[in-house]
This record gives sequence, C-alpha cells and structure tokens, in this order.
Amino acid sequence: MNGKALRILNVEDSELDAELCWRELDRAGLKFIKERVWSREAYEQALHDFAPDLILCDFSLPGAFDGLTALSILKEKSMDIPFIFVSGTIGEDRAVDALKRGATDYVLKEHMNRLVPVVKRALQEAMKRVVLQHARAALRESEERFRQLAENIRDVFFLIDVSEQRVLYVSPAYEEIWNESCASFYENINAWRDAIHPEDKEKTGRSYEERVLSGLDYEYRIVRQDGTFRWISDRVFPIWDESGRLQRIAGVASDITLRKRDEERIERLNRIYAVLSGINTLIVRAKSRDGLLNEACRIAIDPGRFRIAWVGLVDRDEGVVKPVASAGEVRDFFDAMPQTALQIGRSGELVEQAVLSGKPVISNDVKKDLRLQAQLRSLDERRIGSLAFVPLLLDGEAAGVLALYAADAGVFDDEEIRLLTELAGDIAFALDYLAKGEKLNYLAFYDALTGLPNRALLADRLSQQLVNAEQNGTKVALVIGDVKRFRLINESFGRQNGDMLLREIAERARLSWPNSDSLAHINADCFAGTLVEIRDEAVAVHALERAFQVVTGAPYTIGEKELAISMSAGIAVFPVDGNTAETLFKNAEAALKKGKLSGERYTFYQPSMNERVAETLLLENKMRRAIDNNEFTLYYQPKLNLGTGKISGLEALIRWQDPDNGIVLPGEFIPLLEETGMILEVGAWAIRRALADQRQWRMRGVLAPRIAVNVSAIQLRQTNFVEVVREAIMETNSTPHGLDLEITESLIMEDVEESIRKLETLRDMNVNIAIDDFGTGYSSLSYLARLPVQLLKIDRSFIIAMTRDAESMAFVSTIISLAHSLRLKVIAEGVETEEQSQFLKLLKCDEMQGYLFSKPLPFEQVTVLLDKH
Repeated sequence: MNGKALRILNVEDSELDAELCWRELDRAGLKFIKERVWSREAYEQALHDFAPDLILCDFSLPGAFDGLTALSILKEKSMDIPFIFVSGTIGEDRAVDALKRGATDYVLKEHMNRLVPVVKRALQEAMKRVVLQHARAALRESEERFRQLAENIRDVFFLIDVSEQRVLYVSPAYEEIWNESCASFYENINAWRDAIHPEDKEKTGRSYEERVLSGLDYEYRIVRQDGTFRWISDRVFPIWDESGRLQRIAGVASDITLRKRDEERIERLNRIYAVLSGINTLIVRAKSRDGLLNEACRIAIDPGRFRIAWVGLVDRDEGVVKPVASAGEVRDFFDAMPQTALQIGRSGELVEQAVLSGKPVISNDVKKDLRLQAQLRSLDERRIGSLAFVPLLLDGEAAGVLALYAADAGVFDDEEIRLLTELAGDIAFALDYLAKGEKLNYLAFYDALTGLPNRALLADRLSQQLVNAEQNGTKVALVIGDVKRFRLINESFGRQNGDMLLREIAERARLSWPNSDSLAHINADCFAGTLVEIRDEAVAVHALERAFQVVTGAPYTIGEKELAISMSAGIAVFPVDGNTAETLFKNAEAALKKGKLSGERYTFYQPSMNERVAETLLLENKMRRAIDNNEFTLYYQPKLNLGTGKISGLEALIRWQDPDNGIVLPGEFIPLLEETGMILEVGAWAIRRALADQRQWRMRGVLAPRIAVNVSAIQLRQTNFVEVVREAIMETNSTPHGLDLEITESLIMEDVEESIRKLETLRDMNVNIAIDDFGTGYSSLSYLARLPVQLLKIDRSFIIAMTRDAESMAFVSTIISLAHSLRLKVIAEGVETEEQSQFLKLLKCDEMQGYLFSKPLPFEQVTVLLDKH
C-alpha cells in the first residue's frame, strides 16, 4: 500500500499455522508487519492499537471465541478492513455464510498457494473502496458547501435544462427578491420572464437561449405581486454537452435595487447642485424680479430635470399665492388647479402649509397622498410622482413659494430638501436685493434717458470680461460709436426730439447687438459695446456692421419728418490695445477720433489691424463667392490595408479652386469658414459630394471603398447635424452608402452624452465614426469604451516620431492594442517612409494612409487608381 509495509493481524491459535501464512506472504515479496492473537481480548486490543490493514483469521479457535465472532466484532465497529478466513475446517456452506456476513474471502489451509492472490485482490478492492469513500465524502462536502452558499447568499442561483425546458435548481434567495415561492419557478419556467417590467422585456431577449448566446450581463426591473419593483442584474452561462450542443444554462442574479437607488439619488443631487450653481450664477446677473424667477424656473427644468417648476408670490391682501413664473409641463396646469390650492387662510392645502409654517412641504407619492386627491388627474396626466413646496423667506416670513414637481416618487429625501431650502434662500435673497437696490442701482449704473447701462456699469462688466478672457486666452473688443452731426440735429430739432432720437437708437442697438447686457450709452451721442471670446478682429467688424445696418439702415421719424443718420466707431482690442477697462476706453475713443478725421466707418486703434481686417474681409467675400460659384472640390487620399496591400478606403479632403491663385489648401480657408459659420454649408456640400462621387464610381463599375469626410466642431454641435447627413444620403440616392465621418476626440469630449446620442443615430444609419488625431486630446478610456465609434486614427505626429523615439513607439503600440481590445480598427495617418510602414505591420495596425502610397488625388486620377488596384 503506497510502498509502506502492510500491517497484518493473524487471529490464529496455532503458531505453526501462522508461520505458514507469513512464509507464503514473504515468499511473494510482500513487506508486512505481523501480529498474532488468539483471544477475544487480545483481538479487540489489536484492532485499536495495532490498526491492521488486513486480518487473516482461523475459523475455529479454542473456547467461546471463534472466527465468526471476530468478524462480527469488526463489523460492529464499522471498520472497513479486509477479513480473510484461513482455515482447514470451514467447509463450503460455512464459507458462503461467512461471505454473506461480510468476510472478504476464504482460503483453505491445504490450498495455501491461493493466499497471496486472495490477499492482493482484497487489498486492491479495499483501496478502491477507500478512494470511492474519499470521493463520496468530497462530493458530499462540496454539495454541502454549495447548498450552504446557495441558501445563505443574497444572490439567486438557478440551473435550467434546455432540452426539457425545466428548472433544475433555484436558490432560496429567489423567494425574498421575487416575492414568489421557489415552487412557482419550478412549476413555470417562464415565471422569471413574466415578472420582468414590460418596458425592459425587449432588451432582455425572448428566451434564455438568446441571452446566453449574447454573452451579455443584463440589468432590468421586475414587478412583484405587491406592485413594488426591484432592479436585477443577472448573467447566464452556457453548459455544453460532449457534442457541443447547449445542454444547460446556469445563472446568477443579484438584487441591485439599493445600488440603483443610490445612483439615482446621486444623479438627483448632482442635478440639484447644478440648479443651485445655475441660480447662483443667475443671481449675479439678474436685473429684474421677473427675469430672475423665470430663469430660475427654466434652470429647474434644465438641468434640474423637474417636470414642472413655478414660483408664486404671496398677496396677503387677497389671501392667495399668485404664480408669477413657471416652466415645464404647465400648459393648462394652473387652470386645472382647485381654487383652494393657492389660497391662504383655512384651505389646508400644501401651498398654504408651506407659507404658514415657513418650512418645506413634501409629497413623495402623489398617488397615495389624500391631500392631493382633487389634483390627482392633472398630476397623473403630467406624469408627476412627487412634489415639493419650499417657502421663500424674507425676514422670517414667507414672501412666496418655489414649487417643484418630479416624475418619480420618493425623490425628496433629507439631503435634497436641505439643498432646495438653500436654493429657495438664495432666490429670496436675490428678490430682496433686487427690491431694495433696484432704484439705487438704476440711477448709479443705468442711463436714465435710454435705459441702457452707463459708462460705469459697462466699465465694471468689461473689467470682469477681461479677467475671464485672460484666464481663457481669448480676445475682447470694446467698440465706441457716435452719431455723426448729432449736435446739429439737437440744434435743428430741439433737445426733446434729440432725446427721442437717442432712445430709438438705443432700442435698435439693443435689438442688434450680440449681448445687450454689454451695450451702454456713455455720453450725449456716444454708445459703446463689448464683444467677448472673439478669435479674430473681423468678428468685431461683422457684429458692428450688423448693428450699423439695423441702427442706420432705416430713417427715424422726428416730429413729422424722416431723418437718416450715420455713425462711426473706434475699436480697441484686449490684449493688444490694453489690459484694463480704462485703457481700452481711452484707446477706443482715440481710434474713434482718428476715424472721424479720415471719414472711416470704423477704425481700429492699431493701424496694422485695419489692414489685417480688410484682408480677412476680402478673403471672406471670396469664400462667399467660392460657395456661389462652386469653386470647392474634393481630393481623395487612399487608405491601404496593411494586411492585404489593397485600397480599403478614401479620405475626402476639400480644396479651393481659386480663379486667381489656383488650388488653395484647407489650412488657409477652413478657419475662416468655421469662424463665419460658412463651414455648415461647405461641410454639408462635402458630404453630398463624396456620396455623389461614390455613387458615380459604382455606376462606372469601379469598386468604390468607404469614404471618410471630416466634420468640424460647429457642424457636430448643430442640433440638426444628423438630419443633414440623412438628407445628404437621401439626396444622392446612396443606398447602400459607404460613408465614414472623422471627428476629433476633443470635440466628442465637449458634450459626451449628446455626442453619444448623435453618433448612435449615425451608426444606425450605417455611418461609421472615426476618432481623428487620436492621442492629441484628453479622452477618458471609460468614455472611449462607451462611444459608438468603429475607427481610430493615430495622429501623424506619433507616426513620424515612432521610428526614432522609443516612447512614441510604445505609445503607438499601446493605442493599437487598446483599440483592438475595444474592437476598433486602427488607421495610421501621415505614413511617409517604408520603415514606418514596416513598424506598423509589426504592431498589427489595420490600415495606413500617407504620401508613401499616394498623395491626395482629384476625382479622375483616383478613379484610375481604384480601377487599377
């Protein structure tokens, strides 16, 4: 036994017979330790102390102790030790009886040559029994551990037989989570799916087989018998039979309701913080009560995502709360309210409770709130689950109520109520501030004649704008314009008519200036305005020209006469013309004086800037002419599959066919197109042109690959961007089409959620999305995994550097590995050398483009290339 000496106990009164046994075993080469006993007492002691591996026993022994008694003692002790009778008197009948009682075998003393084979066989069978016992014990232990785990863990384990469509096992946690008996699931395999919320059934698949083959984790809601619902996360695993067919499905489901509630609560609190931040920002710039309250309600709807928000002010004379501002689902809402809902006195309504108590009044489940029975139909139509009335306290007394209505029940917990109370306090403070300081502020910071800010207020706002511009690295322009010959107008028509003219000029200017808050009347005939976040001085000229068109385009009626006016302006730009409001005012006024002498409509403080702006405006006019005259064209640069060496795609690159200067590269005109907004028209044209060219290739019998078109930030930000692409596809009748859109990673990260929404819609239209210039931005890997993109383009700067810089090589390798792990195709752009190409092949890059294979080509040339390739 495993190389160890056998421990053999011989129950034999004859020493000679015992020696015969030892000799047979020794002659067979067996190693053993022997022990001989012949009395009951010695036998029982040996079983305990000697612990034999094998017992050889004579059938007949002296006295009352015999072989059958020895066998009975062994069985009573439940000891599984091979027991062999070695006797000359046993006889066949006795031998059969002994075997029935549990003896392993028997050997007659006259046939001792059988002893060794019988012993070996008995030991082998004993070893098999030991192994089997250990296996059974391990199985019992494993089953017990699984049973204890399944019965005590909070997750649900289940096992389903696919062929028989029956439940083999479900753990007890099912009863707690589903609020159904395990028996109900055993009886009805569809009980699990029947409990899934109707809105979630489609996404969880129609059968267990569908779900297991998808390999996905699922999160969904179940509706329990009592009407409550729980959030479930489950995953199913396939168990295949030997032929590779799906035999069983195992799964585990977890109750994630608490996690979901925490996520929802955090999301709600984040929205409240966003509302709080938005309203605090609003308070700083609010100029009127109505403007403050209406904007506060709008902020509560977006980003707060409340369904309804309104503010009512207390009219104690009439004993009522009067709504003065609202947003959201408020159409006919107040008409549907009972008359008592807004009364203060003895109505007992929630609004009254908030006003009289000075504390928030909450209903976290409007359907169960008896106080809202009269409004339940109106609330149900607007899908309201909970609401809150928060008093606006001034000097400890409610001056009004902020009312917020949410879609879900149970929204307003202690933390949310605390934040809403803080929010209401801020609004109340702003109301008080506006009420007390309105007159003083008006006189100190506003021009009494026109109602516009005065010089002091504009200078203050300009100072703040300069701080922001310095932080953001942007420009600010101060424009000062005056009415030409205004003194003559005053003298001719009188001061009163002159004042009337100034008021009308102010009104037109207010309507035409990009931000009326940054417009001022700074003295008798001078107006001033600021323009922020401008990238180019030409932007200031555009704004000024539009304002001039409105202000001076149509004549004014003075008395019974029509009067046409003209204006001139001086412009100073931060930071080149000064970094303080005072300096910019001084330099803008100096530019205005200089312009008056030269007769220019507008003059920059820096003379060189006038020339530069003139050049920009000239180029802009040429751009508009280029659009009108169809002077833009597309060149195509092929993409090469590094595995096959074949053309796998094209990138469309815009060129301008300038009649004066020939082909102009995009770097010289794209920034201006973006700045003026003309990129929207040109970008849409580029998509249409690429699809039309692709269709033309197909009609010629040329195998047309997918075409990638670059998309600018301005295009993607447009709410109708997806529709523009859809119309281009329909207009060119390109079905099926092969359109890819290239978008920079920084652009996607500006508004991730909105970008994902648009890109998912485009993906559904069979439009592939490529992230261009990857590695130059700041995208998060977690967001990258969420984005519905199919392609990743490595920026040319990394391709150029990788052959001479180990870090760049490692970076490129990491990008490729990361992209492949996310199932994205990788394209290297700017490949110019064979060495770069070979490295990219070694790194398993999918495609490349660059001058190594081909420069960008016009339509006809790329047609020839496609035909040959």
